[in-house]
Amino acid sequence: MTKFTKVVAVIFGLITAATAQADWTMNMRKGATDISHDIFDLHMIVLWVCVAIGVLVFGVMIWSMIYHRKSRGYEASDFHESTLVEIVWTVIPAVILILLAIPAGKMLIDIEDSSNSDMTVKVTGYQWKWEYEYPEEGISFFSNLAASSREAAGLKAGVNPATVDHYLLEVDNPLVLPVGKKVRFLLTSNDVNHAWWTPDLAIKKDAIPGFINDMWATINEPGIYRGQCAELCGRDHGFMPVVVVAKTQEDYDAWVAEQKGAAAAKAEEADKEWSKEELMTKGEEVYNTSCASCHLQTGEGIPGVFPSLIGSPLTIGDSIDEHIDVVLNGKSGTAMQAFGNQLDDAELAAVITYERNAWGNNADGDDKQIVQPSMIKAKR
Repeated sequence: MTKFTKVVAVIFGLITAATAQADWTMNMRKGATDISHDIFDLHMIVLWVCVAIGVLVFGVMIWSMIYHRKSRGYEASDFHESTLVEIVWTVIPAVILILLAIPAGKMLIDIEDSSNSDMTVKVTGYQWKWEYEYPEEGISFFSNLAASSREAAGLKAGVNPATVDHYLLEVDNPLVLPVGKKVRFLLTSNDVNHAWWTPDLAIKKDAIPGFINDMWATINEPGIYRGQCAELCGRDHGFMPVVVVAKTQEDYDAWVAEQKGAAAAKAEEADKEWSKEELMTKGEEVYNTSCASCHLQTGEGIPGVFPSLIGSPLTIGDSIDEHIDVVLNGKSGTAMQAFGNQLDDAELAAVITYERNAWGNNADGDDKQIVQPSMIKAKR
């Protein structure tokens, strides 16, 4: 076997190994939509064009270095320029780019064409959660990082993140969609720039305050498809996953009915009188989901960034009206969000009650520190 043959064999082996590795973990996923399949196919075409160019260029270079080296008696040619070479290495790349631009341009047009959609979902980014609204169905809810991931991220009770399924990629309320329907997404943000990214659906679009972007997808098969916020949106950017559950039309219709029933049940909760134990139990759950990312599970906050709720003038004594107002409407000039449109009356009453009674804030057990949903309703 000649030296040149050995070199070619090594290069071929490296290319083969790289291809096998790409098929295993390094390559793009085909995804679950026709567009994602088309993108994958175009990606593979471009990849193999690049491979062919690389093999040709480096092959010529290696051949020249081996067989035309000085030690074999060759002398380098001495010339100033070659019009033919200039034309060749300008025209050939230009032709290749044009041939690739034609399918790529068509692909971009298809990606942006959200017309003739079967349904609409509005997606709103918050620090650090997503709100999903179904205008035709009258359904809306927030999707937060799952408690299992949040506890592991906070090292609660020594929870090891490696033992948590889909760590940082699981949510409490996933987006549910029917298969075979063209879904138009309207994307915006309530605070800072976010980006809704779900690789298997070939969707990635910025969510910008004051603007509405749109995108679309038609999911071919039932399944669970995961993504993340792809914009650096703050300290908990990595705790803002996207989970899409695709169901058959029959299962989707059943889910819609279930959501409407749950909304009716929540409306009834706002009119009932809650015990302190019920408020504290629900309040801890709401706090860990919506408040702990800033004020921590211990209520200690982050000095200089997010205030402590332990012994705070806002969470003790006669400040209950002010406390309700701040949680409902936020606080101008600070990072404190308005939760009036994020939580219902029962959830707001529960979390405020929890903040006023947890961590020793109500050491004497004063029943006046309990907030009922009716008090929230009166403040709206």
